[in-house]
Amino acid sequence: MVERKSWSLAAAHITLFVGSIVIMFPIYLVLVAASHEAADLVGKTPAWFGGHFLSNLHITLTEGFETAVGVPVKTMLINSLIMALGVSLGKIALALLAAFSVVYCRFPFRHLCFWFIFVTLMLPVEVRIVPTYAVVANLGLLNTEAGLIFPLMASAIGVFMYRQFFLTISDELLEAALIDGAGPWRFFKDVAWPLSRNNSAALFVVLFIYGWNQFLWPLLITTKEDMYTIVMSVTRMSRVVDSAVNWNVVMMTAVLAMLPPLLVVICMQRLFVKGMVDSEK
Repeated sequence: MVERKSWSLAAAHITLFVGSIVIMFPIYLVLVAASHEAADLVGKTPAWFGGHFLSNLHITLTEGFETAVGVPVKTMLINSLIMALGVSLGKIALALLAAFSVVYCRFPFRHLCFWFIFVTLMLPVEVRIVPTYAVVANLGLLNTEAGLIFPLMASAIGVFMYRQFFLTISDELLEAALIDGAGPWRFFKDVAWPLSRNNSAALFVVLFIYGWNQFLWPLLITTKEDMYTIVMSVTRMSRVVDSAVNWNVVMMTAVLAMLPPLLVVICMQRLFVKGMVDSEK
């Protein structure tokens, strides 16, 4: 029995090790390419790190790939950060209020309203992107932060998660709040919201990565270079017609594009896990 467990444990560790190598190898190649000069990457990929990582980082942040994109990478980083924060915080705010209304506000057809919201999960962005673009264009929100953020703020999965959490809050808390004279807003502010903070932190991590990695929507509604996001610009950097591609700058841009989501996951890892496995009630 012990021998079988040891063999299964060893097989699990070997599988995880091989899987980690497969996942990390492309990232390793990106880091290696970002540490070399452009001439070192012509027709080959170096196997080890070079000595130009910091100089490539400085060039990428200050000059970037202006011949291909028109703006330095730091501008694209700011645009992506604004979009990711706006989408994640907006989705959480709307989902919190919608779920609270569905669970605690007594109005006709509230369950039907929730299922209408939930059904939208079956409609991917690509299905509704044309009418969404038409609405944004008619409102004059093309090439704006609002146009990048507002169409992506609605979150059916967020409403579903908060609704399921609010349903687990005991009725005694609601009754005690009503006896103390608390209204809906006070109950939300003092009871429902504090109890759901860990869930909000977990949802924030997922939604921040979702907003940061958006490619199709920014590509569709941004035509000005100063509104480009970093994820959509990596592709543009590799499509230079009149000159050679500076792959060291392209790879350094890819490294910078990976850093903010990675930092969010690392900094909020404990809250993320706690929000997924602990209801804190």
